[in-house]
Amino acid sequence: METKTNPNIIGRIDKADFPKINLRRIRVKIDTGAFTSAFHCCKIEETRERKLRVIFLDPDDPKYTGKIHLFKKYAKKSVKSSNGESSDRFIISTQIRFHRRLYTAEFSLTFRGDMRYPVLIGRKFLAENHFVVNPQLRNYLHQLRKTDKLSMD
Repeated sequence: METKTNPNIIGRIDKADFPKINLRRIRVKIDTGAFTSAFHCCKIEETRERKLRVIFLDPDDPKYTGKIHLFKKYAKKSVKSSNGESSDRFIISTQIRFHRRLYTAEFSLTFRGDMRYPVLIGRKFLAENHFVVNPQLRNYLHQLRKTDKLSMD
């Protein structure tokens, strides 16, 4: 099956950039069963000064930097996981880039070390940005971006 080039189509797995937190080509899984998006962190703590101190990914991930990121704006919400258990999680807003487009998205911060993909993209983000998921595609937007760069040379 051939898919026409369309940056609003996304496959079940892709790569994205997170410019505000200096992470590039991070593996993401598209999960239409999840409402919110989630980002794997090895450290999440609230400071006495009401700032959120976060280290994204973990030392086992090749993209791990160990850099501490501070967030002044964040929320805490109860999130229900796929197994039906609710837990309180911190929620941040940051930028995500797919293809050449920059979006703002909310992510719940959680330890996802036992998961294959460090970032989960939920249906709230997909619906807000009019994405259509084609489960047969992998790395579609990442490949599209690479093709665009080659055509500009």
